[in-house]
Amino acid sequence: MKFLFKLNFTMIAFIFLLMQCVYATEVKFVQITDSHFSAVGKDYSQREVAKSEGVLEKTIKDINSVSGVDFVVFTGDNVDTANVSDLKTFLTIANQLSAPYYVVIGNHEVFKSQNLDKKEYMKTVRKYSKNCRPRSANYVFKAKGLTFIVVDGAKEIIPGPAGYYKKDSLTWFDKKLTKYQDEKVVVFQHFPIVAPYYNRTHTTYNVKDYETVLKKHTNVIAIFSGHYHANGETNKDGIYHVSTPALIEEPHNYKIVEISIKNKKDYQIYTQLRHAE
Repeated sequence: MKFLFKLNFTMIAFIFLLMQCVYATEVKFVQITDSHFSAVGKDYSQREVAKSEGVLEKTIKDINSVSGVDFVVFTGDNVDTANVSDLKTFLTIANQLSAPYYVVIGNHEVFKSQNLDKKEYMKTVRKYSKNCRPRSANYVFKAKGLTFIVVDGAKEIIPGPAGYYKKDSLTWFDKKLTKYQDEKVVVFQHFPIVAPYYNRTHTTYNVKDYETVLKKHTNVIAIFSGHYHANGETNKDGIYHVSTPALIEEPHNYKIVEISIKNKKDYQIYTQLRHAE
């Protein structure tokens, strides 16, 4: 009996250890936001065009020198004006990344009256990106056992600097959080719901509706945003809200993020600002 008890106890301990090892994961990614890429056009000088393209290419080269990057995410205002030509060029340059990449739509990038709505934007991404294939501006992808959700808050009919998370987007978000309720979730979006500073024109209109969705769930550990061209990191209600500076503005920062999850309750998030020398 003693031998049997010892054997069973050893097996239980081994299974518990195995479960812990299976759940443990580490993921390393790069967040780039507000690159505001622009090609030659009537509103831009050649100097400005060269700057936006040069900064993006230099940054991508620098990211390729960083070891262990699992993916890169561009969190909106990837191009400065809503036109397919600039988006194609942006994606062609982004394809130089060694790691896969994903995109979020910002307020500068879609304008229905200029023939670049969200449907056409994502169609262009699917056609020209080397790996990003979502059919909608709201989508899910996974890496290293973590679930990443992209939530769209851009307006395409009457564009402007304010964000707006529509009811259908929040309903979709709620369903996805329910679907992945047993997994840790990281969210990417352009418009923060916890802003790094107050700016009346750049606010997000329906933050309370968004927060109502979050309060129904316990699996979101972090939300990464751009838009404000500023660095900010705040913990609110157990969720780490991260804002990252604009790539287009000096010193042309991007953010390296490492998330280490040891078990369902124990995790750590590390961030580091970096720019290409």
